[in-house]
Amino acid sequence: MSHRIAQVNELIRQELSNLILTEVEFPQGCLVTIIRVETSKDLRHAKVWISVIPAYFITKALERLKHNIGQLQFELNKRLSFKPLPRIRFLIDKTEEQATEIDRLLDRIKE
Repeated sequence: MSHRIAQVNELIRQELSNLILTEVEFPQGCLVTIIRVETSKDLRHAKVWISVIPAYFITKALERLKHNIGQLQFELNKRLSFKPLPRIRFLIDKTEEQATEIDRLLDRIKE
């Protein structure tokens, strides 16, 4: 990954994190965190991985983000000064889930 793409990823992560706090209303007790951003080499698309706690809010959180994606994209475009501006897409980060499953399997092997 180029240094420029890494900078773009971090900038998008920071700006979207701020926007999500101010522009999107999640159910009470729902915490949504942006884990990482991967922007395509041509800067046209950005995959945004999120974590949702507790996990039973995942579907509701994704619905809210998708419902507000137009506003989020608009605000992000106003805040960032490079072209082209990537189209964002939200995905669920399953790293923690996978780590928990691996730990569970390793515990079973030990037994």
